[in-house]
Amino acid sequence: MQANKIVSREEWIKARTAHLKNEKALTRMGDMVSAERRALPWVRVEKNYAFDTTKGKKSLSQLFGGNSQLIIQHFMWRHDLDQGCVGCSMHTDHAQGAITHLVNHDVSFVVVSRAPIEKLQAYRKRMGWDVEWVSSLNSDFNFDYHVSFTKEQLEGGVEYNYQTIDGANAMDELPGLSVFYKDERGQVFHTYSSYARGNEEAISTFFYLDLTPKGRNETEIMDWVRRHDEYGTTQSCCHAETPAAKSARS
Repeated sequence: MQANKIVSREEWIKARTAHLKNEKALTRMGDMVSAERRALPWVRVEKNYAFDTTKGKKSLSQLFGGNSQLIIQHFMWRHDLDQGCVGCSMHTDHAQGAITHLVNHDVSFVVVSRAPIEKLQAYRKRMGWDVEWVSSLNSDFNFDYHVSFTKEQLEGGVEYNYQTIDGANAMDELPGLSVFYKDERGQVFHTYSSYARGNEEAISTFFYLDLTPKGRNETEIMDWVRRHDEYGTTQSCCHAETPAAKSARS
């Protein structure tokens, strides 16, 4: 933690007002980026994906429910730990609180992982979530949206976050968000995907910590994050990531 200068209230107001100019510029930049994102071209989804759910198989189209927009959280299942990624778990903690607002604004939110549905539901119960969570274990969905990689792919370079990373140092599962739109004819379009730190704004804890003097107080990215039932017990599993995976998340 840096040593901050102690000043009078008048000096603080002067410094705070100067900083406000940058905050407003950042807000305006965010508005511009959001408008640019909404104007991106779309890709029609031609492949028929089938997801395992607690109510049997569902297609990508069926995941929309009664809404025309769908956000999918690519939840990184840690096969090596046989549980959900700590960072993805933190993301879902926050999404849980937003779902009521999303569904009332024509948006469905579904968590997707490449793991058996029984394991996903057991972990969902442990975390106390009621968000819809489905399995892509028996489909190409994760591979097509560049969040899962086969052993063969990991022997070379793999595409993640719109760049090629060294597969020898990567992980077989990585996080992300993808957005889809369904028109009145039932056609589904892929409109957006983001990965790594591109999804930080969805996690309000980061915002709150960034307001404080100590900030995120981390030595390595997300080294302080725990599953919400593990604080005070275990080390963050983010430490178990390979160098390339950590780089991809940054």
